Amino acid sequence: MPNVLAAVMPGAGRPIQTRELPEPSLEADSGLLDVHLSEVCGTDVHLRDGRLAGVPYPIIPGHVSAGILSKIRGTLLDIHGQPLREGDRITFLDVHGTCNACWHCLVAKASTRCPHRKVYGITFGLADGLTGGWATQLYLKPGTRCIRLADLAFETYMAAGCSLPTALHAIDRAGVRLGDTVLVLGSGPVGLSAVVFAKMAGALNVLCIGNPASRLDAARQAGADAALDFMSCDDAARIEWVRSHTQGRGADITIEATGAPAAVVQAMRFTRDAGRVVVVGQYTDHGEIPFNPHLDLNRKHLDIRGCWGSDFSHFYRGVEILKDPHRARPWAEMRMQRFGLHQTNEALAAVESRQVVKALIDPKMG
Repeated sequence: MPNVLAAVMPGAGRPIQTRELPEPSLEADSGLLDVHLSEVCGTDVHLRDGRLAGVPYPIIPGHVSAGILSKIRGTLLDIHGQPLREGDRITFLDVHGTCNACWHCLVAKASTRCPHRKVYGITFGLADGLTGGWATQLYLKPGTRCIRLADLAFETYMAAGCSLPTALHAIDRAGVRLGDTVLVLGSGPVGLSAVVFAKMAGALNVLCIGNPASRLDAARQAGADAALDFMSCDDAARIEWVRSHTQGRGADITIEATGAPAAVVQAMRFTRDAGRVVVVGQYTDHGEIPFNPHLDLNRKHLDIRGCWGSDFSHFYRGVEILKDPHRARPWAEMRMQRFGLHQTNEALAAVESRQVVKALIDPKMG
């Protein structure tokens, strides 16, 4: 069997290594994906730094990928019950093993909290096989949920990447109504997708506070009506900027997508009385932050909603939206930078420093 080239993260704080691994033998109803593009996101930086619990190092990172089905053993079905074929252009849900039988799945209707779920490129390790997209091939385990991309360009889908279902979930949690003013804190991939979806959901005005300038330009291109560099002013000036765009009241809805704990308190202060705040950026533990429960929350009669990950419904709806060229345009126009498998450490550094709007791993690059 031919060998597979993969970028392996051996452990927290250690540089990624490029290794040759054997092509796997396929189980019944499994497949092999020739990876064309895989994402580099903030989660991968956290993986490198050891900020996520329960990671079974060594791992092959890359939890969102797209490519061509090269081998199938048995049957792989899509959500409509139609069989997938070798040669199909697909992506797949990175979350695997949601049980649909536990209390969280059946009673709370919160499958993102299912204790049995695993994630490609994060909680599947090298011992589980080729389960990350930073490789020339990826093993699609039995039960993996795949979606045909049809004519959707790999680049357009990957411009959205994991931010697509995450931001869609956040917009669902926010309950955006026609005519709302939505403030997005953070101009990374999740923030940019939240800007796009807020407009789609009927927001009349979308504001964005973020950094650096290249990402703020991307936010404006994605549909933000106004954008502010948070490094250019202090908290008081930021609040005044938001109020100047909202008749002095504050945003109807604020979506926190920064990952900085202080931004959660700022989100409360940027939001009008009786408004809504959705916290989607706090994926890792960056510590505690004080706030005044009387002034920041209760007196304002705020509705605060957490948003953890996404499920298949967000993934499916997001891909279907991208198949519409008009609706996909904001992502299709985003600037991306590609890195080869030998450049994954550089890719992580570029994402960490926010030098790029979006970084992708292209296993076919030399």
